[in-house]
Amino acid sequence: MNIQYYGHSCFKIATKAEGRGSEDVIAFIDPFDKKVGLKPPQGKADVVFVSHAHHDHSNVEALKENPVIIDAPGEYSVKGINVTGIDSFHDDQEGAQRGRNTIFVLDTEDIRICHLGDLGVDLTIKQLEKIGDVDVLMVPVGGKYTIDYKVAAAIAKKLSPSIIIPIHYKMKGTSVDIADEKDFCNEMGNCPKERVNKVNLKKKDLEGKNMEILLMTV
Repeated sequence: MNIQYYGHSCFKIATKAEGRGSEDVIAFIDPFDKKVGLKPPQGKADVVFVSHAHHDHSNVEALKENPVIIDAPGEYSVKGINVTGIDSFHDDQEGAQRGRNTIFVLDTEDIRICHLGDLGVDLTIKQLEKIGDVDVLMVPVGGKYTIDYKVAAAIAKKLSPSIIIPIHYKMKGTSVDIADEKDFCNEMGNCPKERVNKVNLKKKDLEGKNMEILLMTV
């Protein structure tokens, strides 16, 4: 599969999903609008995952081909991708400040991806059990509107994925008032110097990797 980063919390995933032949299935997660300060995602989409309805995560109108939109907790099989949506909170007051958030776990090409969306509080034991063993963890680290770098690092260590991709942090061009990724990197102690915009992953590529941090750029 190919994972491309658009910035903030948005990814495009092109995958050879089960039963779909040789044609890639194109999935987007949390597409943002221009208020974020970056170029919004665009192009064809087969399915779009929306963790919550805020403008910086739900700009599905930017995408073409009338994609299937998944924006709530539940069990899904869509375009050959098996998906678990897990209910969570966008704040540490049971949603009283910013509402609810859906964590998405995607299973495709024998790789399990977990995107935490705008998670605002540490995961419960029940949520951790639902997420299960993760290969790729996309975790918000910027704080203020989500968990901060300390909670993000603690969750990463509990889930112990092969690869960790920090998201939802201050980066060049963004207008969102949140912290950058440096504190998270210092807490984890193993961030790379180089950043990539996209990465090709196969299950065999994950062998021997343990909480390897992948910094991505647009």
